[in-house]
Amino acid sequence: MLKESFTVDEIREKLAKYCVYQDRCHQEVEKKMKEYMLIPEAKDQILIYLIQNDYLNEERFAKSFARGKFNQKKWGMNKISVELKKRGIPVNLIRTALEEIDGDAYLEVLKQLYTDKKNSLKSERDSLKKKAKIRRYLLQKGYESDLIYNLIRYD
Repeated sequence: MLKESFTVDEIREKLAKYCVYQDRCHQEVEKKMKEYMLIPEAKDQILIYLIQNDYLNEERFAKSFARGKFNQKKWGMNKISVELKKRGIPVNLIRTALEEIDGDAYLEVLKQLYTDKKNSLKSERDSLKKKAKIRRYLLQKGYESDLIYNLIRYD
């Protein structure tokens, strides 16, 4: 089966549209470029074009990712941080991205997740087991253990 071939300009435009549709990180764009089997010089040329024309912006991606995962999936900062690291985002940009999350809103979401999980475990009689399940759930969502500890402790 023959692969469709494109000029470098066509690929550049396709990748620009890919980045406009949703903020992307360098890793995602480079993975997408592999589909086109480009020579290294063409890859570099396209990456420079995408960066210079603000199609590809790691800081914007990191901030958007952090806001989205917190607002939509209720992820904690630990999980967001790990996922950004997996995507090759530098530590300083991860810190900047996490600043996008409002501290008060963060605690409110944590409390709501805690309450919802606690209510879902009404049938669990053993309070230690119940607390352990809640703690595991909140850790898995990416919340900090000290915040979880304080919530459970003062409940």
